[in-house]
Amino acid sequence: MAEARHAPLKDQTSVSGARVLIVEARFYDDIQDALLEGAVAELQSAGVRHDVVTVPGALEIPAAIVFALDAAERRGEPYDAVVALGCVVRGDTIHFEIVSMESARALMDLSVKRGVALGNGIITVDTDAQAWARARAGELNKGGHAAQAALTMLRMKRRLAKA
Repeated sequence: MAEARHAPLKDQTSVSGARVLIVEARFYDDIQDALLEGAVAELQSAGVRHDVVTVPGALEIPAAIVFALDAAERRGEPYDAVVALGCVVRGDTIHFEIVSMESARALMDLSVKRGVALGNGIITVDTDAQAWARARAGELNKGGHAAQAALTMLRMKRRLAKA
């Protein structure tokens, strides 16, 4: 496995007062607990508020994001960023490819079309061992990295809005 290389980002634009939506797929509860733990820790360390919405699987995440964004907007409490969390483990059929590719495509479409600062933390793996290595905060911490990505995109969005 290639070693992760994360360069420190220099953008220190404030995310103060931000409200972040986490949408998690609970198909693998124990792995999801680890992904969520990493994401929440990252958001808390940044001092932002968050809400969690739970869906059955990764394919439901994009629609749930749209529902939640629209409802929050109608209430006058819009979300500033979104974190998508889930786990897709390869099986014996093409279902893995469908779920992993279509959920990623839908998240990308959503981010681009709606201008949403979004971190994609849907991990796609061949084995449970790979899932655990990616999910645990003490290892690859993909939940935390997805939250970091969402906050990075939010910083960029806020900085560019001032320009």
